[in-house]
Amino acid sequence: MNRHIDIEVSDEIRHACPVFKGAAVFAVVRNSSYNEELWNRIAEFTEMYRSKYTTDSIKDMPSIQATRQVYKKCGKDPSRYRPSSEALCRCILRGIPLYQIDTLVDLINLASINCGHSIGGFDMDKIEGGKLVLGIGKAGEPYEGIGRGTLNIEGMPVYRDAIGGVGTPTSDNERTKITAETVNLLTIMNSYSGIDGLEDDVEFMVNLMKEFADAKEIEIVYF
Repeated sequence: MNRHIDIEVSDEIRHACPVFKGAAVFAVVRNSSYNEELWNRIAEFTEMYRSKYTTDSIKDMPSIQATRQVYKKCGKDPSRYRPSSEALCRCILRGIPLYQIDTLVDLINLASINCGHSIGGFDMDKIEGGKLVLGIGKAGEPYEGIGRGTLNIEGMPVYRDAIGGVGTPTSDNERTKITAETVNLLTIMNSYSGIDGLEDDVEFMVNLMKEFADAKEIEIVYF
């Protein structure tokens, strides 16, 4: 697989979060509807996580706190429009089982809970124009969140391709979502808390991709 998508960070995001660091992982993968071994891993991780954190203490995790702060700086209420990483963490800490989608989405969710960073997951073949730019959502900008319908992304960090928004920390877009047919995968880990620990967090995710989605031709790009 030849990587053909460039990723840029806009000045408005750099101004809102000077320490922002992103990691894009490109890979050829094999998706499946369900993986029992992955869900055994998720169950073990969930038990460990519940013994370590509470719904109050996760707010102080550097990765989650930094994402919340960026929402505020960009003009969004992070308690009303929670970043997906925080929403997932809160879900399992409240005793609610994670929803099961497919293997790629499930392992990305596990990786997101592990690190507290929001992670975008995209079918690379659905991204238009060969470039993604991370900016801030505008008033009235059209956006269809996965399973959420029309989403008000004004004041949210948003990745845009040549057509429009494809990913925010709250929800990715229906247009570029992962499906059973996804072969060329792009995941983007967004660290609004900076570079510290990011390589380890990416390694955790990549190992899940190798183990449960037969990931090959892996390329990691930091930006």
